[in-house]
Amino acid sequence: MITYRHHITTLVAVFLALAVGVVLGGGPLTDLGREPSVAPARAGATRDARELAGFGDDFAAAGAATLYDDRLRDHAVAVLTLPGADDDVVGALTQQVEEAGGTVAGTYAARPSLVAPGEKSLVDTLGSQLMTQLGDGAVASDASTYVRAGQLAGLAMATGDVPADDASSVRQSLAGAELLTSPEKPKAADLVLVVLGTATDDAIVSGLVDGLAAKATGVVVAGDTDSAASGDLAGVRREPVGQDVATVDGVEAPLGQVTAVLALARSLTVQGGSFGASGSDGAVPLG
Repeated sequence: MITYRHHITTLVAVFLALAVGVVLGGGPLTDLGREPSVAPARAGATRDARELAGFGDDFAAAGAATLYDDRLRDHAVAVLTLPGADDDVVGALTQQVEEAGGTVAGTYAARPSLVAPGEKSLVDTLGSQLMTQLGDGAVASDASTYVRAGQLAGLAMATGDVPADDASSVRQSLAGAELLTSPEKPKAADLVLVVLGTATDDAIVSGLVDGLAAKATGVVVAGDTDSAASGDLAGVRREPVGQDVATVDGVEAPLGQVTAVLALARSLTVQGGSFGASGSDGAVPLG
């Protein structure tokens, strides 16, 4: 039986497909080699498609509550921003989390030194020290530098494997080393939303995400359209960790923001999935 929510979700997927058509078909090279008389018609069709895609954004925003069906109620989401993440996008995503009934447990900001290749020694040394302090089992002893850093970040923000005092100690240590900024009154979260920023080293981002996935019930990595083409989001999708976390592109627009929160809700029971304009698993999670 097709539910009303499923029907609305399918319509959102159609609108996102229109947006993809604009991106692929509306560029400056699309009229090369065409007859001059074709260009005006093509321009008109592109304009109409853009209007429909814009309507899709409005439709997704207006229908968000129905789409979410309160599926994040009683769940907390930690938001982790990478350097260069757009503040407006982050704000819109947190609003959508609340629209879905969820609680934003806190917004954490990765500092540039956490993702800078030249600071690997700092990240590695602090990670080793914290692993020793926390004792056996808190962090995988064989984890690589950035996977271990991701696990530590997960302990700092997610519902966890260590006492609250230990989680607080991890937050303080990461802040003291200028690797991660934490909110003043953090709450434990079962879900983590990673918002990508400017392009950095693919291996570093994938390692951090891999570590987070080991400590949270579900992780969603969200990036803009460009990031999915040749940036960090594309890198995560290429790596094995792309099977363990959900990825969503196009979050600079309302359609993508709604899709990201739908992916969060899905990750409570099903991990992984590649969604958005270039997602291999479809435009939006239909489950």
